[in-house]
Amino acid sequence: MRIWSIHPKYLDAKGIVALWRETLLAQNVLLGKTKGYKNHPQLIRFKNCSDQIGAIGFYLKCINDEAVIRGYEFNADKIKYVNDEIVIKVTSGQIKYEFKHLMNKLQIRDTEKYNLNKSVKRISAHPMFVVVKGDLESWEKRND
Repeated sequence: MRIWSIHPKYLDAKGIVALWRETLLAQNVLLGKTKGYKNHPQLIRFKNCSDQIGAIGFYLKCINDEAVIRGYEFNADKIKYVNDEIVIKVTSGQIKYEFKHLMNKLQIRDTEKYNLNKSVKRISAHPMFVVVKGDLESWEKRND
């Protein structure tokens, strides 16, 4: 499971569909509707919110917004509810790490999106995150 901190605009088609599905799974985990993934490190930042379901709903809404821009049709009715006042901090090191991780994937599976992203000078975070100075998040599982 990868719940990206970077803006979904950087993802290719395969990536945004996977993110939508994985985040719906995360919503079910937070709702207690599944036994798996309960302790997944990607969920820590949502579990630390006072409104976990509203937070994951806001995250999903932003993915859906990007999908709509691309002409995709995700079922937004699957989002339980949205609290768009939730703001979660994420470190600059995490943003850089994720962008590099994505670029490595794109170099193999979607060279067009890879080439588009190569020109990015300032990486945007997912709209619910505010970037603060810092190294990689403690919950991140490195695979580089």
